[in-house]
Amino acid sequence: MLQISHLTLTHRKDLRTILSDFTFVLNAGDKAVIIGEEGNGKSTLLKWIYDPELIADYIDAEGTRTDQGEKLAYLPQELPASEQDLSVYEYFLKHETFEVCDASELRVMAAKLGLPADFYYSEQRMGTLSGGERIKVQMAALLLARPDILLLDEPSNDIDLETLSWMEEMILSFPGAVLFISPDETLIERTANRVILLEQLRRKTLPRATIANVPFLQFRKERADAFAKQAQLAGSERREEKKAMERFQRIEQIVEHQQNTISRGDPHGGYLLKRRMAKVIALERRYEREHAQMTEYPEEETAITIRFDRQIAMPAGKTVIEFQEPVLTAPDGKTVLARDIFLQVRGPKKVCIIGRNGVGKTTFLRQIVETLHEKDNLKVCYMPQNYEDLLAMNETPIDYLAPSGDKDEITMVRTYLGAMKYTADEMLHPIAELSGGQKAKILLLKMSLSEADVLVLDEPTRNFSPLSGPQIRGILKDFSGAILSISHDRKYIEEVCDTIYELTPNGLISRASVQ
Repeated sequence: MLQISHLTLTHRKDLRTILSDFTFVLNAGDKAVIIGEEGNGKSTLLKWIYDPELIADYIDAEGTRTDQGEKLAYLPQELPASEQDLSVYEYFLKHETFEVCDASELRVMAAKLGLPADFYYSEQRMGTLSGGERIKVQMAALLLARPDILLLDEPSNDIDLETLSWMEEMILSFPGAVLFISPDETLIERTANRVILLEQLRRKTLPRATIANVPFLQFRKERADAFAKQAQLAGSERREEKKAMERFQRIEQIVEHQQNTISRGDPHGGYLLKRRMAKVIALERRYEREHAQMTEYPEEETAITIRFDRQIAMPAGKTVIEFQEPVLTAPDGKTVLARDIFLQVRGPKKVCIIGRNGVGKTTFLRQIVETLHEKDNLKVCYMPQNYEDLLAMNETPIDYLAPSGDKDEITMVRTYLGAMKYTADEMLHPIAELSGGQKAKILLLKMSLSEADVLVLDEPTRNFSPLSGPQIRGILKDFSGAILSISHDRKYIEEVCDTIYELTPNGLISRASVQ
């Protein structure tokens, strides 16, 4: 059992409280997911639970964590910089239990994750692995340590569809407790039996945490039903109040008129008028008490609002790309990843490329970007898997999005950032201090302002919350240009993409679906 008692987390820089008086108990068998909009403190909470020192440089924390000697294992959202230059073998050696694991246990774990049996002893640097391979290595190290509680920050990021299936089975069958964050709604729907929703209401001035001991789909339905019922009741009460107030105002006007017209020589009439006025005053006080006790309209954090509204629809017959590559090699220039690749895209197609981790999808997509940038008749925007490839981490969101410093441009950018749930303080934070989801929003906003007619996206939904996910998918689905993307997000593939290719060592293979 893991118990968190009266935890309050406050940002030191802008003094914003992201969690207030939070109490939660995690028991063996719990598969609890933390959801919420980007920047609401999900990763910060997970880090504090594992080791408060991980957030000590930017968060003031008050509260206690109590356990019964359980062993915790933590998967960070990004591989720490200190581990990027380690070889795979050196990384495993950092985990004490690795050297005591027998060969059969190592083989079984590697097979489950789709890794070669000798991968543990690879000299390849962790930072050069694909995103999915890094997740697999980290998960193998965690599970070989036989933990009691798993704390997983976006474990579904970048892993292929086969490993996603393994991840679902692992979470469901894990005998201890699992507390995780994930943008993958399908993974959440299939595994979570408890939901923790973190919200920032009233322009991020009021934190609220909701804990529901039900599966995600049931939570979402019950929450929507409860909100609808509360809104209906609040509306009904206000309609009745309006009718009562109209009656009251008519009575009040009559009494005021009588006050103004009564003769001073009519003491009995004056006495009766005073009694009527006393009743009016008592009635007014009663209505004030009833108003204070009325059902409030439900309050929830609204989703982001953004759209691509600076573009012209792409003609259906326009050639976006014809790409042919006899041999696709890894960045080292030696390792052959795939052969005989041919891709042709015409018109506003929404293309998704799937494939096993390490097959070369990101390398392939980078070559696509280079080829597209050579075309003068296309405006291309690229969202890489690693946001730092494009973002200036020391700049603020406003500096990055309004580099000219023009006052009107800054005002426009502030408006758009506000629509994407940035506070005024967050707009002035260095990008390096923002969450992964907030960084992704900056890139998405940059694309929406660019008048692009081709988007090239490497795992576009990987850092967005399940609450933002439907909006992001809707935005991309309605985009009137072409999209070339890599994704293993099953809802994104199903709802946005009309063309699916699997990258294999023998080239691209057309797929009807990913089910």
